[in-house]
Amino acid sequence: MAMKRIICFVLAGIIGIGVKASAQAPAQSAAKPQSGAAAKSGTVAKSSSTASRSPYDRTLLRPALLKDKAPGSYQVKFTTTRGEFVVTVTRAWAPLGADRFYNLVKHRFFDNSSFFRVVPDFVVQFGLSAYPPVSAAWKDTNIKDDPVTQSNKKGLLTFATAGPNTRTTQIFINLKDNVRLDSMGFASFGVVEGKGMSVVEMLYDQYGDNAGPDQDQIQKQGKPYLDKSWPKLDSIKSATLLAPAEAAAAAKPAAAPAPPKP
Repeated sequence: MAMKRIICFVLAGIIGIGVKASAQAPAQSAAKPQSGAAAKSGTVAKSSSTASRSPYDRTLLRPALLKDKAPGSYQVKFTTTRGEFVVTVTRAWAPLGADRFYNLVKHRFFDNSSFFRVVPDFVVQFGLSAYPPVSAAWKDTNIKDDPVTQSNKKGLLTFATAGPNTRTTQIFINLKDNVRLDSMGFASFGVVEGKGMSVVEMLYDQYGDNAGPDQDQIQKQGKPYLDKSWPKLDSIKSATLLAPAEAAAAAKPAAAPAPPKP
């Protein structure tokens, strides 16, 4: 099924990349009204606006407009339920993938979404929106494949695919050196920096690949579907672009502690 983004259906039975084909049964509060007849009209208008505010960037509903070219290199900070990690993207590695990732992060696509597939000693997969309208908008936004210039080594990020030229929004992080994926066209575009992999390796992985969520249902129901039946899955609180100064600070090693005074 085209909607079921898989890392590789060819090796599904060998290395567990594929997603289950069968469906499995088994993401804001209104403002408090001001009391009394003398409530100001401005207050009422503000409450109405707050109540109707979208939980996501509504620009995400128009993918055709999100075509910005990414910088040659940029960094993204992921704040998750397990901690933070930083990803460095090098556009020259996979330009089309780097551009797509840049636009998704810029408009906060990944915020509140889950790491819905974690296979120990293989991959961590994410990239399905927490919000069904956003998932529907990005359903068929395929981008062409990039040539593979970097091997799928531990810590590298790569777009998932259901076949040639079918990359949309799903991404996986290699938990080990998966060089066998190179010849299948999986083009890495970024890497988790330094000790950030210790956070990635802590993501909950005990549900098992064969008992995991159904991707169609994630797209149709959003995060509540996952919260109900897979409540231990970790999620992304936010994924944001780092400004140059922030990126430099993130890359700077921690200062050594001062020696004790005599």
